[in-house]
Amino acid sequence: MPQFSVHTEETAPAPSKPVIKKAKEAFGMLPNLMATLAESPTAIDAYFTLMGIFDKGSFTPTERQVVLMTNNRLNGCTYCMAAHSAVSKSQGVPDDVVSALRSGSDIPDPRLSALRSFTEAVFHGRGKVSDDALTSFLDAGYTKANVLEVVVGIALKVLSNYSNHFTHAPVDKPFQPFSWSLDETNTPGQKIA
Repeated sequence: MPQFSVHTEETAPAPSKPVIKKAKEAFGMLPNLMATLAESPTAIDAYFTLMGIFDKGSFTPTERQVVLMTNNRLNGCTYCMAAHSAVSKSQGVPDDVVSALRSGSDIPDPRLSALRSFTEAVFHGRGKVSDDALTSFLDAGYTKANVLEVVVGIALKVLSNYSNHFTHAPVDKPFQPFSWSLDETNTPGQKIA
């Protein structure tokens, strides 16, 4: 299998360097996922930009992690699950919520559970969800704007999860304590190629 480079600011293509600089300023490091995305200036810019857009939405940090980590689990992305587990901890997402998101078990908070259920429905239906799923989501206190923000979060995870399946970015040292494997998930019928 072809190896993808884990770029540095020095080895990345010139058009990727401004985004690498912004990422280092934002995170205090260049996460390996972004270092591999740097192979394509378009990919690293799209990821950094879409991440910033999703962060500006109306979801709380915990709700954003519900959307993102649900997709990480469903897509079987070990890198992103470790990274988002670490981010969740730093953002104060409750440990029981993080544990439930990592394993696919029940989330004790009914509103967050509704968000995960809707995210899973959108994921599995590729955007086509039943009226009941949409109504349940709205009845949990979410808005029509939130429906569309779930789609933005899924788009972000398609970009990062799928790219990581190709690039196999090594889990960064700060994320290693949060390493995750598919064995931790109880998603029935999940098949990862």
